[in-house]
Amino acid sequence: MLELLAAMVSWPALQRRGRIAAATIVQVSGSAPRPVGTTMLVSEGGEVLGSLSGGCVEGAVVESAREALDTGFPQRNCFCYTDRDAFAVGLTCGGTIEVHVQPLLPGELDGVSLPGCGTPNAVVRRLGTGHTRGPSIFFATGASALASDAGFAALAGMLADDAGNPPSAASVHAVSLRLQALAAGGGTSLLELGATGEWCELPAATLLVESRLPAPRFLIFGANDFGEAMIRQASLLGYEVTLCDPRPAFAAQARFAAAREVVTAWPHRYLRGEARAGRLDGRTVVCVLAHDPKFDIPLLEFALTLDVAYIGALGSRLSHAKRVDALLEQGVAPERLATLHSPIGLDLGAGTAAEVAVSIAAGVIAHRNGRSAQAQLSNGSGAIHATPPAAAIPEPVHA
Repeated sequence: MLELLAAMVSWPALQRRGRIAAATIVQVSGSAPRPVGTTMLVSEGGEVLGSLSGGCVEGAVVESAREALDTGFPQRNCFCYTDRDAFAVGLTCGGTIEVHVQPLLPGELDGVSLPGCGTPNAVVRRLGTGHTRGPSIFFATGASALASDAGFAALAGMLADDAGNPPSAASVHAVSLRLQALAAGGGTSLLELGATGEWCELPAATLLVESRLPAPRFLIFGANDFGEAMIRQASLLGYEVTLCDPRPAFAAQARFAAAREVVTAWPHRYLRGEARAGRLDGRTVVCVLAHDPKFDIPLLEFALTLDVAYIGALGSRLSHAKRVDALLEQGVAPERLATLHSPIGLDLGAGTAAEVAVSIAAGVIAHRNGRSAQAQLSNGSGAIHATPPAAAIPEPVHA
């Protein structure tokens, strides 16, 4: 549901405070267009906010949502591919999704737009199996907010039985700790309660927790054409982008204004300061585009000591060989050098600055997902840039 927050504030159905149902993907198998946690809101008038599949099951989900609003009972529907009827409701991509449709209580979505409270980046929802009975949603501005008095009270209400009796404080506390741990990791998780196992004393229910971590950082070193193009690509991927260059005349150019931050400092000193301040983590990308040894070597020497997601450096294979020799002379261990992506990017035959930025972005994505290691330029030996085809030589014309 977090992906809908910005649009929810101005959604007419919500402004009218009409009845609304939330349809959420709770299980995915095979190839499916959207992941678990994806939500679509449906008003009693059939208005829709969001999408679950790109169009192939939405019509059926709307009907299910309106029926749930009429009866007050949630529904759980399975949609999968079928070739028996070309017009049957299902996923043409061949996967299977299970969708939980739940009527919401009046006012449950009001918390998304409270002035002065900040934008929620965590939400806990109870996906019940019976008639709507008490609150089912709690919005929070972080995992720590789930441990607040308000979060504790909301969770106790969600876990109440059919008579409205909340569980013991110890049970609520135990569930709260689990939810805080899940929220702190980002992403979406499901927690099954009741029946058997660890939470057998609680009413049967499923808790869905969604959270969003702050945007990961993408540090670009080098105020040049490649840096300008890389700012746009990294921003498009959702990174918080910083451009660093020690030369004020270069860094101050207006074309770099799209970066979240432009810093004029020696690259290795800036990176060292950010590390000491705790502003780097395992999702941080370090992208060295200066292509100048006096900047690159001290920067990479320190960068290769950090636990970050990706370190890459621009340059030819000859430049890379010289860079490796210089780093070895500085005492960088060969096993640390093996983590350096240089030449940087995927082997796309990129030539222009914009193409190189696409190649780098693709390399970061592939590395993050553990894919296409063989396509990384750093693992190859051929030409980096595409060789244009030779012009055809016409056959001689004889009289």
